Amino acid sequence: MIGWPAPVLFFIAGAIAANGAIRVQLTQRDGGKIVDLPLEQYVAAVLAGEVGAFKSDEALKAMAVAARTYGIRLKGRHASRGFDLCSTTHCQFADVRAIKPRVEQAAEATAGEMLWYEGKLALTYYSQDCGGRTEDASAVWSGSSVPYLKSRDDEYCVRGGKFNWQWTSTAAQLGSALRASGLKAPSVLNRISILRRSQTGRATMLALSGAGESVPLSASSLRFALGRTLGWNTLRSERWDVQSVDGRFVFQGSGAGHGAGLCQRGADRMGVEGRSYREILAHYYQGAMVGLTARGLKWTRLGGERVAVMTPYPDRDAGMVAIADRTARDLSLAPPIEIRIYPDVETFRNATGEPGWVAAHAAGRRIHMQPQVGAVVERTLRHELLHIMVEERAAPGIPLWFREGLVAYLASRSTQGTGHAPEDAAIRQTTDAARARQANHDARRRIAELVQRHGEPAVLEWLKRGLPPEVRGSP
Repeated sequence: MIGWPAPVLFFIAGAIAANGAIRVQLTQRDGGKIVDLPLEQYVAAVLAGEVGAFKSDEALKAMAVAARTYGIRLKGRHASRGFDLCSTTHCQFADVRAIKPRVEQAAEATAGEMLWYEGKLALTYYSQDCGGRTEDASAVWSGSSVPYLKSRDDEYCVRGGKFNWQWTSTAAQLGSALRASGLKAPSVLNRISILRRSQTGRATMLALSGAGESVPLSASSLRFALGRTLGWNTLRSERWDVQSVDGRFVFQGSGAGHGAGLCQRGADRMGVEGRSYREILAHYYQGAMVGLTARGLKWTRLGGERVAVMTPYPDRDAGMVAIADRTARDLSLAPPIEIRIYPDVETFRNATGEPGWVAAHAAGRRIHMQPQVGAVVERTLRHELLHIMVEERAAPGIPLWFREGLVAYLASRSTQGTGHAPEDAAIRQTTDAARARQANHDARRRIAELVQRHGEPAVLEWLKRGLPPEVRGSP
């Protein structure tokens, strides 16, 4: 813990600072495990999962901003289950195994940028193909009247021709899919009626009829039930008509997805025609603005031997390069390392998602910092560079309390220690500053106790090889 001047006390967080990463539950294909992904790695994974074969790099950048904004806006959606977001289309399809250099470059080129509306993160919905007209958010999600998600013509989407599709199903297939999703269906289904359409022509409310029953159902509920059980190449959108032919239901439609927000097909066409990613975002989210804050920042790069400092105020922060280089050299950290210094607390918080009491955090080989002065700067930099060193040497599965505690111990070299290791959740949470400070204090004292008992070389070796059972199993 670093002491900051009154009246505000800030806490130095590290490489796994809770809001510096996204806790994601991977798909069953990847074992269903929960992992902490650095924000830009998460964005790259979403691009790998959600984006098809984009021809345009600018469209890919636009999607990176939309995916990052969506992920931060919805972070904590599954908090009751111990993670932030799932990696399925319920949140965003994040495919870690499919990450390629091109999507990493799009995430890196827009790093930290999000979409803002009146000082708040925008709801950056997107779909594959709007069919020539985007949908109003209120038509998809009742009560979601969002000024920047109004329906509008999208000539870019249909420049290469409309995407039309057809799908045929039996009544038994439909009924099974609905019941598998916990939805009601007539015992004998023989008719599907569209009761209501949106102004864009998309079905919104249905009636499923048969055997004297009539069951109301939203069109989106039908599409999602079929997608989850029979695959997403069934009902591609809500823009369709249906007929009953020889006991089977024949759906004919156009477009893909709900149609609200960014249209991927139209965005790619805009990029191919020379539009920038900012122009693409302005087209689909009218009135919202791109930036690390609502206005964005102009970064200047100050290069050193091992460390590059990115800052909007190069005169103010020029001295940071020498301090960071010297500290990185003392810790034997090889280049490249990047440090981003934000102009104020609000900008730091908006760009990183960290609470205001966190002074800095490291993610991969990038350190994000609030502006700092005096001796605090060197202490903060050393703390965060130690995080980079520890995380790069840590074996898989080393608990968070051990890594955080080891950084705090190495930063202070205090041998005063006793007590139990804190729960990882106490370190990871960001709603209670006092609890987080205490948890990190307890972690440092626990490491100090282990060093007293086993020696520092042994404890450092555990970082690389794994904790002995008696340490891993102790509270």
